[in-house]
Amino acid sequence: MAERVPAPLRAYRTTVRPEWTDYNGHLNDGCYAVVLSEANELLLELLGVSAEYRRTTGRAMFTVEAHLRFLAEAAQGEVLEAESLLVDADTKRLRVHTLLRSAAGRPVATGEHLYLHVDADQGQVEGFPPAVQRVVARVLAAHAGLERPAHLGLGVGARPAPRPV
Repeated sequence: MAERVPAPLRAYRTTVRPEWTDYNGHLNDGCYAVVLSEANELLLELLGVSAEYRRTTGRAMFTVEAHLRFLAEAAQGEVLEAESLLVDADTKRLRVHTLLRSAAGRPVATGEHLYLHVDADQGQVEGFPPAVQRVVARVLAAHAGLERPAHLGLGVGARPAPRPV
């Protein structure tokens, strides 16, 4: 990965599909998770730990925790775009924040995901190989200076602390 690291990653774009909508004609709550997962997969690809990595190494990233915030309805046919940020990482974990927006820029949802690196054949968490650790460190450094959302790390119903004026 010699090229410039996108900070944040803005590679995902999709249209709300009919099968994703509920009886109100809006994106179903469970499908927000699908869209955020698809967006995060592009970040995992950038880090070198996507589907091809699983096929060639037997290792994969497993989602172990997610916190979704539903900010606005998205109608069938509406275009959605994602902005993903590698918030934190260590030798076995990735913490990712993704903002989902309408093509017009309206925030629709956020997702904060914790992933573990797992040897799928052994069913055990293990450290990243050195080559992946180097890419993760490079992306983490590129994302380190980006502003962190006030809601990051907060649980359900929690409110961010007021920001100083």
